[in-house]
Amino acid sequence: NPYAGLVNNLRASWLSRKTWPREYRMAQLEALGHFLDDKKQEILEATAADMGKPPFEVELSELLLCKNELHETLNNLSHWMKDKQVDRPLATRLDSAFIRKEPYGVVLIIAPWNYPIYLILGPLIGAIAAGNCVIIKPSEVSKNTERLVAEALPHYLDKDCFAVVTGGVQETTRLLENKFDYIFYTGSPSVGRIVMTAAAKHLTPVTLELGGKNPCYVSDTCDVPNVARRVVWGRFFNAGQTCIAPDYLLCTLEMQEKLMPALREAITEFFGPNPQESPDFGRIVGDKQFRRIRALLCSGRVAIGGQTDEAERYIAPTVLVEVQPSDPIMQEEIFGPILPIIIVANMDEAIDFINSRERPLAIYVFSSNDKVVNQVLEQTSSGGFCSNDTLMHVTLTSLPFGGIGNSGLGMYHGKFTFDTFSHCRGCLKRGMGRETLNAPRYPPYSPKKFGIVQATSKVTRKDDCTLL
Repeated sequence: NPYAGLVNNLRASWLSRKTWPREYRMAQLEALGHFLDDKKQEILEATAADMGKPPFEVELSELLLCKNELHETLNNLSHWMKDKQVDRPLATRLDSAFIRKEPYGVVLIIAPWNYPIYLILGPLIGAIAAGNCVIIKPSEVSKNTERLVAEALPHYLDKDCFAVVTGGVQETTRLLENKFDYIFYTGSPSVGRIVMTAAAKHLTPVTLELGGKNPCYVSDTCDVPNVARRVVWGRFFNAGQTCIAPDYLLCTLEMQEKLMPALREAITEFFGPNPQESPDFGRIVGDKQFRRIRALLCSGRVAIGGQTDEAERYIAPTVLVEVQPSDPIMQEEIFGPILPIIIVANMDEAIDFINSRERPLAIYVFSSNDKVVNQVLEQTSSGGFCSNDTLMHVTLTSLPFGGIGNSGLGMYHGKFTFDTFSHCRGCLKRGMGRETLNAPRYPPYSPKKFGIVQATSKVTRKDDCTLL
C-alpha cells in the first residue's frame, strides 16, 4: 500500500507520545493561526478560482469560523484536558475515580470541496487539541485550494505528526485500506457508506458529516420581507453549495403568493438585476456538478431565475413552483442555487411531510408564533434546528454540529470537536492496603457478605427512603 509507510511513521510518532504534552498541542494550534494569517490572500484567490467565492463569504465562512474554533480551543484546552473526577459509592469512597481524555492515535480527516478550508481546519483543530497525529485528505474537486493546502500547510505543522495526502477516488480508496484509529469524513451519504465500510474492517470509529434535504417551513404568521431575505441569503450563499442550506420551502399557497415578490426583491437587492454580473454571487465548482444541477431545473416551473451559462458554470438564483414530491429535485440534495417550493395545507401537513423523509442535517421554521416554532421543534428530528433564520446556528462554537441517520453520525465544533477526537478512559486508582474492606466480596460467598457488598456498592434513587 503506497500510504502504509506514512501511516506507520505517524503511528511511531504518536507512540513516542510527542503529541501528548499540552505545550506541544498549543504550539501546533498557534501554527495553524499563522497559516491562516500568512496565507489569507492565497486562500481568497484559490477559493475564487475554484468556485468564484466572493471574498466576503470566504472571510466569514472559512477564515472567521476557523479563527473562532481556534481561539475557543486555545482559550479552553487546559481545562478540557483535565481529568474529570466522578462520584463513587461507599465501597470506593477512599479511592480515586476519574475520566481521562486521551488521543485516539493516528486519525484521518477527509474533507469536501464546498468549504475547503473550514471543513479541513475545523476538525483538524480538535484532532490536534486532543493529541492525535493526523493525515488530512483535501478534496481534489476544489483543486486550487487542494494545491494550496498540500504545499503550504506542511510548512507550519510538525511533519513527524501531520501530513497532507492529495488525489482522487483511487488514492482515497488506497488510503482507507490502512488502519486508522479514527476517521472523520465530510461529504455525501453514498461515499459515507463506503468510508464506514472501510472503517469497519479495522473496527475504526467514525464521524460522518453528511448532507440531506433541509426543509424550511414558513408559517402564515411571519414578517414576509425578513423571511425572504434570510432564506435568499441562506439558500444562495456560496451559490447554494452548502450542506445546511434550506433545500426546499414548505408553505401554504397563500404564503407562496406573498413570498414570490419578496423573494424576487431580495434576490435583486442582493445580486442586482443580473446576478451573473454580481461580484457577490459564486459559481458551481465543476462541470459535472453544473450539469447535474442544471438537469434539476426540469422540475416544476421556474418562477424566478433559471438562466444558466455552462462556460462560466453559472446558474442564476432560481425559485421553482408547482413542484411535486415525486419530481427529480426532491429526490436528492440540490447543492446549488435552486429553491423549490412545496405547497402544504397547514403546519401539521408540513410536519408530516418532513417526518416522511430521511432525517435532515437542519430544519428551519419561520413564524411569529412561538407555539408554531416549538411544535415543529418538538415533533421533528434533525441534526440541528434554527428558527427565523438560516445557517446561523452553525456559527456558534457552543452548539454541537452534526447529523442524524442519513445526514450523519457524530458531532463537532468547539469542545465537541475535542471530545470527538478524544477517548474517554475510565480510571480507578486504589491503594494496596485496607484489605479487610475487600473481604466481603471474596469466596466463600454468603447472604451476609452479599448484603454488605450491596449496601456499600449500590446506587440509590434520590427520593428513596430506607428504614433501618
